[in-house]
Amino acid sequence: MTKRTILTFSIENIKDFKQNLLSWSQQFETALWLDSNNYNQQYSNFDSALAVEEFTAIKTDYTNAFDKLKEYQSITKDYIFGYISYDVKNDVERLSSKNLDHLYFADLYFFQPQKLIFIRGKSIEFHYLKMVDDEIEKDFEEIKGFKEIKIEASKNDIKIKLRIHKDEYHQKVTKVLDHIKRGDIYEANFCQEFYAENSTINPVEVYKHLNEISEPPFASFLKMDHQYALCASPERYIKKEGSKIISQPIKGTAKRLISIIDDAKIASDLSRDEKERAENVMIVDLVRNDLSKTARIGSVIVEELCKVYSFKQVHQMISTVVSKIDINMHPVETLRSTFPMGSMTGAPKVSAMKIIEELEETKRGLYSGTIGYFTPDNDFDFNVVIRSILYNEEKKYISYSVGGAITAKSVVEKEYEECLLKAKAMKYVLLNSK
Repeated sequence: MTKRTILTFSIENIKDFKQNLLSWSQQFETALWLDSNNYNQQYSNFDSALAVEEFTAIKTDYTNAFDKLKEYQSITKDYIFGYISYDVKNDVERLSSKNLDHLYFADLYFFQPQKLIFIRGKSIEFHYLKMVDDEIEKDFEEIKGFKEIKIEASKNDIKIKLRIHKDEYHQKVTKVLDHIKRGDIYEANFCQEFYAENSTINPVEVYKHLNEISEPPFASFLKMDHQYALCASPERYIKKEGSKIISQPIKGTAKRLISIIDDAKIASDLSRDEKERAENVMIVDLVRNDLSKTARIGSVIVEELCKVYSFKQVHQMISTVVSKIDINMHPVETLRSTFPMGSMTGAPKVSAMKIIEELEETKRGLYSGTIGYFTPDNDFDFNVVIRSILYNEEKKYISYSVGGAITAKSVVEKEYEECLLKAKAMKYVLLNSK
């Protein structure tokens, strides 16, 4: 196991330190920031984490991606941070991705950071590789007093376009409903892309703005040279804690309202909404099935079913499914057997993936994939990449996608409105950030 030097400091003003830390991280070619926004979450390990500066890394397309990750994770025996894009589905099943891609993210990427910083309460823990551990105290002082160089924002008229227009959306969702009526599938998560060409943004400022208006528990900021993911995800895909596996799919969304009484009523309505509950239960069944592939017999349990949680902008219906695995089970096998997450595909999973591939216009790439990390003890935690802006600085291309679960009870007009509700925060920050 790779040895790291660990030093802990205490800090009073955590909010400022966190802002400084993210800005400080931009000097490195590779940076990954994970932030729980202090959301009181039963299964969290830290408030925030920053991993910077590759020591070793793996970057690959989907061909044998999980085998390559398994080998890399086994050899490294250290913290590794990164992502698995949605298109790694092609490694798990006999599928393909031929849709448009203007972002050019690698299908799978993980790196072993030279410098790793955790925030827990008011404690800042520096976990540095031996080769750079003499820089811990210098870095701590630098981060505390870090002053961003304010770049004068150039006049940047971002014009957001729709990849699928409203009439076409209606036609495509009607086709999904036809598949459901024929019995090919019960549910499919159909996604559409919003994009801007020849546009530039300040990724840190846009991320900070997006995070501020959402404050989700699985936020992340990824920088890989000229490619960025600014993620305000409310959803955990999967976590491993010793022999316990935890998956928390989200299905069911309602907007927050200003009046406390109206807001409580809309949350209560969501918890009793038949269509939303049916969507959630279908995905819970799929997750139970996925977890059972690596679980000890009889260990798959639904800890919470269709519980409504409130976030800054929306109420969400979340279920928690857990299982126990044998201690000899390789952590990557649990990921492989559950990927991609059911909440972003549909049921049955393979049929749904084929249908959405045919009807969607854009390759999903990192959207509806996952960002997260492995620990030296073979534990892991991964989010679902939704409510996210993806940016290729070199190509000056900005993209965000939204989707919704289509079931037999879906009303096309309502599904379209739900997509616009989910897209609202990303659109707002792109048009209003410096």
